[in-house]
Amino acid sequence: MNEKIELLAPVGSLEALYAAVQNGANAVYLGGKVFNARHYASNFGSEQMIESVNYAHLRNVKVYVTVNILLDDTELEEAIDYIKFLYEIDVDGIIVQDLGLASLVREFFPDIEVHGSTQMTINNLPGAEFLYDMGFKRVVLARETPIDEIKYIHQKTPIELEAFVHGALCMSYSGQCLMSSIIGGRSGNRGRCAQPCRMAYSIVDKKGNLLKDWDKKYILSTKDLNTLDNLQELIDSGIISLKIEGRMKRPEYVATVVSNYRKALDYGSNSLRPEDNKDVEQIFNRGFTKGLTFGDFGKAFSSIDRPDNRGILVGKVTNVDKHKVYISLHDDVEQGDGLELVTGNDEYKGVIVPYKVKKGTSLILEKPGYILKDSLVYKTSSMDLLNRAKLSYSKDNIKHPIDMEVDIKIGSRPKLKIRHKEQIIEVEIDKIVEEGQKVSLNEDKVIDQLAKLGDTVYSLNNISVDLDDNSYLPLSSLNQLRREAVEKLDDILKKKNKRQPIDEKLYRDKKKDFFAYKAINRDIDNRISIRVSNIEQFEQLDLDKLDRIYLGFYDNLDEVIDKINKHQKEIYIWTDKILYQRDLDQIGEKIEPIKNRIHGISVSNLGSLKYFKDRFDLKIHGDIGLNVFNSFTLNYLNSVGLDSLTLSPELNLTQISRIGDKSKTITEAIVYGYLPLMITKYCPMSVVKGCKDDKDCHTCNFAKGYGLKDRLGMTFYMERKQGASTIYNSVPILVLDSLNQIFNKGISMARLDFTIEKDNIKEIQSIHYDYCQGKINKDEIREFIDRFKEKSEITKGHFFRGVM
Repeated sequence: MNEKIELLAPVGSLEALYAAVQNGANAVYLGGKVFNARHYASNFGSEQMIESVNYAHLRNVKVYVTVNILLDDTELEEAIDYIKFLYEIDVDGIIVQDLGLASLVREFFPDIEVHGSTQMTINNLPGAEFLYDMGFKRVVLARETPIDEIKYIHQKTPIELEAFVHGALCMSYSGQCLMSSIIGGRSGNRGRCAQPCRMAYSIVDKKGNLLKDWDKKYILSTKDLNTLDNLQELIDSGIISLKIEGRMKRPEYVATVVSNYRKALDYGSNSLRPEDNKDVEQIFNRGFTKGLTFGDFGKAFSSIDRPDNRGILVGKVTNVDKHKVYISLHDDVEQGDGLELVTGNDEYKGVIVPYKVKKGTSLILEKPGYILKDSLVYKTSSMDLLNRAKLSYSKDNIKHPIDMEVDIKIGSRPKLKIRHKEQIIEVEIDKIVEEGQKVSLNEDKVIDQLAKLGDTVYSLNNISVDLDDNSYLPLSSLNQLRREAVEKLDDILKKKNKRQPIDEKLYRDKKKDFFAYKAINRDIDNRISIRVSNIEQFEQLDLDKLDRIYLGFYDNLDEVIDKINKHQKEIYIWTDKILYQRDLDQIGEKIEPIKNRIHGISVSNLGSLKYFKDRFDLKIHGDIGLNVFNSFTLNYLNSVGLDSLTLSPELNLTQISRIGDKSKTITEAIVYGYLPLMITKYCPMSVVKGCKDDKDCHTCNFAKGYGLKDRLGMTFYMERKQGASTIYNSVPILVLDSLNQIFNKGISMARLDFTIEKDNIKEIQSIHYDYCQGKINKDEIREFIDRFKEKSEITKGHFFRGVM
């Protein structure tokens, strides 16, 4: 039995809380009505939150609350007030994504546990060390982190490690997906993801032609994670908290999944019977994968045929006539079960079973549509399973054994002592024990009365009664004695963290200091920075028309650096968003011989920030992967060594202005380019090629130039490199006619981000640079934009709309 391992369950409602606790969860995580990444779950109001914490704590279950979205400057004060409420009701910890919020929590509430959300994209040792140095107790590792990397992190840092073990997966590295945000304005980083990864896409080749057999497939839809057979390996790697996904799932799902993971944890995966695994599959599945951590890839990872619950196969259509469908069953079905039949159009028709049928016999149904003989039949909902799941939490099965000592002496007040583990409770009531006249107490009567603990979380283990002969006390007084002792013990268990009360005056004064508006005068530089992805793009540049350049590791990098240095421009080496320890070490070795000829390094990951800051005496620039959404994040990153930062492309101009007013740090905004909407360890082309791993990506002909076309005809081009696939927006940002507005909001540098472009690079560069130098007029700008739009649609990104 793994007593030190935490089974962490999702809770989206009070009923789901009961399901999780009664089925063996050690801890639960839930969200309030504000500031959490499951905006569309039921979530908890203040009174429900208090009720939930009390219910869980009385049953020795921890409660973690998600505050795991990016926050802008106008929301942070309210967020701190909300965390004060959570602190005071004794929530065990909070899960955060926003670095600015985390820095404020450490200032205001240093003794509350802070856990780094998987949205922070921590996938390497220096990333975990960064959070530990900041005061985080735990990090939820990126779902893609390999098992060997987890072991290495665990060996080198004391921070607690948490990992997802079951449920829905994001196709993108969490925290690095802009797809929902850019396409529809609903940001995953704000808890409002519209799940475009669950939509159908067609694959097109380098010429835009549809690939045969790959029209309208669910290329980006993952299977569901299931690690019931891999738990011990995760535990051996250093994971101490096993997290189940599903805050938007029904309580019966929580009950079923938690109970089976509890069984596997306590008795080993081999203890699970076939029917246990069948229950887990039946309650919800999109097909199962053991995940990228354990090497699943391609079709073993993705659910390309459908994006939703597929149930379990229970039969086949043996005959169809004008009105009826005849189904041969190889599993029982009950009245009320949900079935899905595959139609002749490869769609799914749902039906409710009207009567009970045993396996080996036929079920006859009214024909629900265009159904063909030999069509497969799936059970998507089982009444038997739902009833068993609901029954598992219909009663409170958790009882804490307690010992009692009662002292009843004539002429004295009755006293009761309760022992529960290390807790000792003593109470006496304002009632004097009298000498009995006609009626007196005996030991059995005292025990019988004090043992009435039915509606509490306690059961009587041992009781010692010290009772004077012929003593009398009303039974109501014994009840009062028991009730007051139990309530006192309840109060202690509810407030298990024993926190110091907050000094309200100090709290208010501190808030005034932190959140007072203090505008900072700053110079507007109107500078142009450029990132190029390959040497062909670099060769098109005019090196006199830029102020800073971000370079990759090209074959002739030495010559490129020498060439730029002759023009006296800032040179930064650009690094990928996703880097593991081996990648960091390799990049470090490449930078070593050129470190005296460049100005800095651009990073997109907290691990990269720490690694390169510790290793080199170079300037560090923070790229969009750091998700800088407010001035507190900006200023914190500046305090730990960042010299300049690219702000989140999800910010609008008003939000950018608030950040610019509160920091002198050099800020950059991407004003041209195809934004990276998603970065994924999985390769969408792996399902076409039939890849089972990513060992041959560097030589693969599918690595670049292919695209995903959506239902509106927009094509999102893909690129595979360094063990990750990037999916770019279908159209570029182009805000040349609004560039002055952007600079006026406090942006220091406007960045041109060249990724999949092959030509027009010099023209795009020149007109932006000349604009900053005041060398072109509005008519020339309009002429350029009109000419550009003849070749491609454009977007203004979120500068003028922002995100939900």
